[in-house]
Amino acid sequence: MDLILWRHAEAEDLDETDERGGDDLSRRLTARGEKQAARMAVWLDRHLPEGTRVWCSPAVRAEQTALALGRKYRVRAELAPGAAPEALLEVVQWPHAHQAALVVGHQPTLGQVVAQLLGLTTGACSIRKGAVWWLRHREREGQWQTILLSVQAPDLL
Repeated sequence: MDLILWRHAEAEDLDETDERGGDDLSRRLTARGEKQAARMAVWLDRHLPEGTRVWCSPAVRAEQTALALGRKYRVRAELAPGAAPEALLEVVQWPHAHQAALVVGHQPTLGQVVAQLLGLTTGACSIRKGAVWWLRHREREGQWQTILLSVQAPDLL
């Protein structure tokens, strides 16, 4: 199974929202964030396997990032900011799903998932805004393992 983790692109600060410091979920992408999302979406569209399921946080900035891809996606409350890594893995049915899963979400959850799946002791990896980390669960010589296939940053595409 492939698990693609896409951190939402650059978003406005809380004090820049329409509510002026109101709701974190209402934060929108900046103009730079829209460009980041568009660049990464082009790369993803060329590389995503057929039938990839796309999951998204209910935060506006995450949905705007997902919209750049131009594919259907499902919003899940379990992927909101502050979500537990276990909740994300349950949503995508890791590692047993038959289709690849793309999750548009937040730090530190995405970095915690990466660290957990790769067996890192740091607790979390730092994932840049708009970046993608692509993991694969596979069997090799009778052993199950998770490998890191790719890390892409929108500024380098």
